[in-house]
Amino acid sequence: MVVQAEEGRLITAAVRVLVATAVPVERDAVARAFPPAVTEVRLPGALLCRTATGCDLLAAGVGPALAAASTAGALTAAALEGTPYDLVVCAGIGGGFQPGAPVGSLVVADAITVADLGAETADGFLPVTELGFGTVTHRPPEPVVRAAAEATGARTGTILTVSTVTGTAARAAALRARHPSALAEGMEGFGVAEAAAAHGVPVLEIRAVSNPVGPRDRAAWRIGDALGALTEAFGKLAPVLESWNPHDE
Repeated sequence: MVVQAEEGRLITAAVRVLVATAVPVERDAVARAFPPAVTEVRLPGALLCRTATGCDLLAAGVGPALAAASTAGALTAAALEGTPYDLVVCAGIGGGFQPGAPVGSLVVADAITVADLGAETADGFLPVTELGFGTVTHRPPEPVVRAAAEATGARTGTILTVSTVTGTAARAAALRARHPSALAEGMEGFGVAEAAAAHGVPVLEIRAVSNPVGPRDRAAWRIGDALGALTEAFGKLAPVLESWNPHDE
């Protein structure tokens, strides 16, 4: 939250929110939830779409690495301008683990976990933390998770980040065995969360479920419906984001 001086008084500006999606079609779905006036802000290697409410939308790229790099660039640019963000939201469509997250539903992450960062061993998969490095989970602030879920009707649970989208029943079952609270998977959440954590900014992830996690059946995908659900979700979520006070955490 940016505090500025005006005529000898301190005033508090609106909460600064960066929404990072993977691709422009997801960014545009989020943008439809806001008033139509959008200003384009060019950054090195990225384009921000700034809504009339001051919420910045970024198509950060597909996968955790590019999403992390693009998000970090936007966060750095804002900090250098003296207008740092108060919250980063990773948003988009994704796969849902059945039956917990049916197609068309929304999931808000209470944990953002990278599912395939580690090592395969004869005894199974070892997360990178068991190898003595890094982290595998970021936890969004519980109050904003609760408020977002209540506003949108979303389910709450773990959203997994994968570099390879799940395409078999066997892998879906293995992921659920390792992460029993997982409701959805995407490809960017952990990368966005890593960038946010490096800047000390809280993070949230929300996914609209377009397909079941498991065997790839393109005929069963409901991408249009999921994008519509994402727009509807942000229409309900916008007041939550605008009124959220990070200093209440």
